[in-house]
Amino acid sequence: MNITVFGTGYVGLVTGTCLAEAGHHVICVDVDEQKIAQLNQGIIPIYEPGLEAMVRHNGEDGRLKFTTDAAQAVQFGTLQFIAVGTPADEDGSADLQYVLNVAETIAQHMDGYKVVIDKSTVPVGTAEKVRDTIAETLSSLGKDYTFDVCSNPEFLKEGAAIEDFTRGARIVVGTDSPHVEKLMRECYAPYNRNHEKMLFMDVRSAELTKYAANAMLATKISFMNEIANLAERLGADIEQVRQGIGSDPRIGYHFIYPGCGYGGSCFPKDVQALARTAGLAGYSAELLKAVESVNERQKQTLFTKLSNALDGQLHGKKIAVWGLAFKPNTDDMREAPSRVLMEALWEAGAQVRAFDPKAMEEAARIYGSREGLTLCKRMEDTVIDADALVICTEWQQFRAVDLTWLANQLKGGVVIDGRNLYNPKEAKAVNLRYISVGRA
Repeated sequence: MNITVFGTGYVGLVTGTCLAEAGHHVICVDVDEQKIAQLNQGIIPIYEPGLEAMVRHNGEDGRLKFTTDAAQAVQFGTLQFIAVGTPADEDGSADLQYVLNVAETIAQHMDGYKVVIDKSTVPVGTAEKVRDTIAETLSSLGKDYTFDVCSNPEFLKEGAAIEDFTRGARIVVGTDSPHVEKLMRECYAPYNRNHEKMLFMDVRSAELTKYAANAMLATKISFMNEIANLAERLGADIEQVRQGIGSDPRIGYHFIYPGCGYGGSCFPKDVQALARTAGLAGYSAELLKAVESVNERQKQTLFTKLSNALDGQLHGKKIAVWGLAFKPNTDDMREAPSRVLMEALWEAGAQVRAFDPKAMEEAARIYGSREGLTLCKRMEDTVIDADALVICTEWQQFRAVDLTWLANQLKGGVVIDGRNLYNPKEAKAVNLRYISVGRA
């Protein structure tokens, strides 16, 4: 199939590349000329394991191309994926300007039948807005082409996006058209061979499914953080509690790890947007508001624990920070707990020495040469004579640290572990003052 993907951000790039890997011919279009030039050279703007190699070899094989020419892109593909950003507006709702701009662009350059596919995470009712935008633009231009609009939400985890796309649990498509169903089955056939994964439903249900999935996962995280905070006060161990409840198959072990809050481009934005959608529908989504509130509070816990450990004396202190990305296997720092921590430390007059295996360039882009921040090339360099260490991200290399070595490096001997990587008894045995989440 000939497929067009609008947007070369995280979702668009992964979608286009994986569809090319399946044998389709794909053009990805973006307005950013520099990004397109780099992509045509096989240089990708994000870190995602395995993605760069896939972009390069599909480009070399001629199945994957990148362009800024919207007219060429629209005319190329029967399937037109919209995979542009939907950032949160000031009121928490999803900003649809980029989605609707693409819809208008598609209409302007249509030369025949197209299926327009909402891949971006969008509120319920967006497909109708896309349909109206295309119809109005065609009418204003005196064109009379037929088209369909469907919803095909993404369910990609950063750090495991290729696996999720190629071997995901489900492929959701919202449409009431048998012809669109046929085309979408053909599109995803290479990834639907082992067993039936395609779920067809009405458009509004597909749009709500995406938000409901992310809200449910965010709810599990916030729930565990609530229980962790309670465990600290009751003298219980949240890690033992986690194993106790996770063994129940109705609950399971996924997304019940306590920590310092969730971040990234999806959960914070989508929980807010769903709560806003509920409000517009005349319903107050109290649980969603609580999920967001708990998460915002949880992001403050690292600073609070550190301040308490140092008796509130943070001015002039040297604080090592391990982990800047909001999760492992990505360089994404959007809504990351590390940002909340560091900005609070700077406000208190502390110095930060930070390390992350993949997010150093992103940190430099966000904060530049900010006074009070030193980005270290090695994790070992951050802790030398530091007054304390704070762990924000559970990168694998942080788990295998020699605690005796760590105790000898840290001047203050204080470790605030926002991801519960170490055994408290082992940390205590080497005279570390080890403070984690949900463990008294």
